Amino acid sequence: MKNALIQKYNVPGPRYTSYPTVPYWNETEFEYQNWIDTLQRSFKESNSTDGMSLYIHLPFCESMCTFCGCNKRITKNHEVENPYIEAVLKEWSLYCKMLPEKPMIKEIHLGGGTPTFFSNKNLEDLINGIFSYATIAPNHEFSFEGHPNNTTYKHLQKLYELGFRRVSFGVQDYSPVVQKAIHREQPFHNVAKVSFWAKEIGYTSISHDLIFGLPFQSSKDIIDTIEKTESLQPDRLAFYSYAHVPWIKGNGQRGFKDEDIPKDKEKRQLYQIGKELLLQNGYHEIGMDHFALETDSLYEAAKSGSLHRNFMGYSASKTKLMIGLGVSSISDSWYSFAQNEKNLEDYYQLLEWDKLPIYRGHLLTDEDLIIRQHILNLMCQFHTSWENKNYYFKEIPDILIQLQEMERDGLLILTKDSIQVTENGKPYVRNICMAFDLLLKRKAPETALFSMTI
Repeated sequence: MKNALIQKYNVPGPRYTSYPTVPYWNETEFEYQNWIDTLQRSFKESNSTDGMSLYIHLPFCESMCTFCGCNKRITKNHEVENPYIEAVLKEWSLYCKMLPEKPMIKEIHLGGGTPTFFSNKNLEDLINGIFSYATIAPNHEFSFEGHPNNTTYKHLQKLYELGFRRVSFGVQDYSPVVQKAIHREQPFHNVAKVSFWAKEIGYTSISHDLIFGLPFQSSKDIIDTIEKTESLQPDRLAFYSYAHVPWIKGNGQRGFKDEDIPKDKEKRQLYQIGKELLLQNGYHEIGMDHFALETDSLYEAAKSGSLHRNFMGYSASKTKLMIGLGVSSISDSWYSFAQNEKNLEDYYQLLEWDKLPIYRGHLLTDEDLIIRQHILNLMCQFHTSWENKNYYFKEIPDILIQLQEMERDGLLILTKDSIQVTENGKPYVRNICMAFDLLLKRKAPETALFSMTI
C-alpha cells in the first residue's frame, strides 16, 4: 500500500515556505510603495513586543556544489567581501531610515552561498554595522550556516562573541561516491572537528543538514551517514528530500544524469531508513524534514504549538516582520513579500541610487492571508481548523470533497470544521497543502516549476 501511495501522490508541488508561492506572486499589481507601506505597518504592530527577523544572504562560494539550487556566485577572489558587506549595510541603513524608531532584532540568520567564505573581520563588521542602527531583543536567536571545510575555530569564536548560539553545518552525505557526484567532498573528520569546536565554545544548538535522494545514494550510504551523524549528536538536523530542479537558471544540477537519481519507492525508502534510525536514537520528527532532540528549542516549539515556518525554513520563534538583506533575499512583512535583485551588479547599482534593491513582490489579499494561515498550520502542526469564522472561506466545502480520497487512503481525518494529518499522512503534507492552494488550482503550471513532493 505504501508504494502505491508514493506512486499516486509523488507529483510536482511547492515546499510552502510561503503562500502564495513565488511563481504565483502578482508582480504586475505590486508597487515599490506597497512594500514600504506594509513594512511600516508591520513594524509598528510588532517592534516593541516581538521584534523582527533578519535574513542576510552571503552568496559567495569557492566551488560549485551540483546539488544546490541557491543563488550563489562562484569565486576564489576574496576581494569581493568588502564591497558586498558595505552594500548590505547600505541596504540596512536605507531600511532604518524608513522606520520610526530603532528596530529590535529577535532573529538573524546568515545564509548562502557560504557565510564562512567571509573573514572574521568582515563578519564582525557586518554584525556591528547592523547593531549600530538596532537593538537586540530578549530571547534572541542568531544562527549561521557553516561549511565544514572552511569554518575555522576563529569563525565560531567570533560569531559566538557577537551573540550567535546556533550553527548549521552542511553535511549532505558521507559517501565518497555521492560527494564526488555533487562536488562536495568533505571527510567526516572535518564535520566532527567543527561540531566539537562549536560545543566546546558554547553553542547551544548545533544542526546538520542531510539530504536523501542524491545521485548514486544507496540505503547503505544513508545508514552510514546517519550512524556517523548520531555519533556527533547534533541538537537538531534537517533531513531534506533532494529537489531536482535543473531548469532553474544558474543551477549547478548538471553534473549527473537523471537515471543516477533514486526515485519514487527507492527514494522514499532512503528517508524511511534514516527516519527510523533517528527515532531510535532519541530524535523527534518536527514538521516536515526536520528532527530534534528533546533538549532543543525546535522540539519545545513543536510541543507548545509555537513552531513557525518562513523563507528560512522552520523556526522556534515567530516574528511578523522579516527583512531579507543581500542579493536575491526575500522579505516578508506578513502583508506583502518583496525580493531583491538576483543579479549582483544590478543589486549594487540600485543601492548606489539610494534605492532598496527590490525587483518584484506580492501584496497579499484577504484570501491569501487566510490560506497562508491554514498552510502554516498544516506545515507546522499537521492540523488546521476554521471553527473561528475568520478562517473560513467559501471554497472550504470543495476542499473537503477533494480531500476525501486522502482520508480513504488514511492520510488525514476530516471533520466539518477541521483537518488532522495522521502519522501515515505526514510524508504527504505538501500534497495536503496543495488542496488549499487556490492559485495553483486556478492556473496549473505550463512549465516545470516545482520539485517532486515525496
